[in-house]
Amino acid sequence: MKKLALILVSGSVLWAAIAVGVPEDASAIPIPTIQFGVEDIEEPDTLSTALQIMLLLTVLTLAPSILILMTSFSRFVIVLSFLRQAMGTQQTPPTQVLIGLALFLTFFVMSPVLTEINDKALQPYLNEEITQMKAFEIAQVPLKSFMLRQTREKDLALFVNMAAGEKPQTLDDVQMQSVVPAFVISELKTAFQIGFLIYIPFLILDMVVASILLSMGMMMLPPVLISLPFKLMLFVMVDGWHLTVGSLIKSFA
Repeated sequence: MKKLALILVSGSVLWAAIAVGVPEDASAIPIPTIQFGVEDIEEPDTLSTALQIMLLLTVLTLAPSILILMTSFSRFVIVLSFLRQAMGTQQTPPTQVLIGLALFLTFFVMSPVLTEINDKALQPYLNEEITQMKAFEIAQVPLKSFMLRQTREKDLALFVNMAAGEKPQTLDDVQMQSVVPAFVISELKTAFQIGFLIYIPFLILDMVVASILLSMGMMMLPPVLISLPFKLMLFVMVDGWHLTVGSLIKSFA
């Protein structure tokens, strides 16, 4: 009962203090305010700058998708992943190493395209010689040309026939929304074909080791455990990384 009475008295005193308030001469603590709204813009340059910033943020958001789907990156990373699985080395090389290697190989293969985009579109735009839309139209020409060289006619015809509107008469008239998905599925097929060829020697080696172990009656010993050192030795003897990377780069010639 004493504790309850003490709590009631303390609450009454606190309520009285709040009701009386602080003295007028007490220093007030400034509280910041946040305002949301749409204001009129008197200068057109301000609106143009805002739109350019919004467009730049949009491009940066789509940059990973552009890198993966519109360059040679997907073929490199898929083939390197197939190679690691065929060797049976689990997480060696690490995924970060494979992605980094695929990224630098992509820059190496795409360097002529990037150079042309920089010389004909980016630099004239930065020098205010052409407009933003004109720079975008010029920049997509070498990129679309690169994708069309790697795209199968069958895949391109699939999306061109499914697209609404007038059918293009030449390759230059094909829209990017048809070229990009056709390029992606062509790259996936090419990467899977290369991965199948990579699997064959390692698969034969696994079968030979499994047959030897079975003939020796060592059925409880995993064949992968025995074949892994032989796979590594074979891969090093034939200079496998040189052959794999060289063949991947030559496939884009």
